[in-house]
Amino acid sequence: MGYIKIWIHFVWVTKKRAPVLSNEIISLLNTHIKENTARNKIYLDSIHGHKQHMHGLISLNATQSIAWVMQNIKGESSRWINNQKLLNNKFQWQKEYYAVSIGQSMVGPVRKYIANQPEHHRRKSFNEEVDEFMEKYGFRLIRG
Repeated sequence: MGYIKIWIHFVWVTKKRAPVLSNEIISLLNTHIKENTARNKIYLDSIHGHKQHMHGLISLNATQSIAWVMQNIKGESSRWINNQKLLNNKFQWQKEYYAVSIGQSMVGPVRKYIANQPEHHRRKSFNEEVDEFMEKYGFRLIRG
């Protein structure tokens, strides 16, 4: 068996970027996703979000794909939100997500960035954050 450490910074968004995630829901969601990922042997290092999106820092193992991890986290958490009736309307995540690899030297700064989402979004809107992310990592801009 090989020794593998592949760090991925994920960002996933509510359907239509609806700002439905209150601080209370984010706190509950953080706890729930941590428990779910631990059960599914997904190494979730950090998680936090703001109003319409979540950030996660995950280290993949040899048998995990980015698509499987995101399907597991997004599918299970949306089902949980709806089963818990945390919102008045049916909750969904947007199909798309962002995922970039980071080097070991960037783990600390990304952890800090994820933990400071509420403070970060006092200065910068989510749309500005997405535009910056897309440009920094060379993605084609997708709105919706």
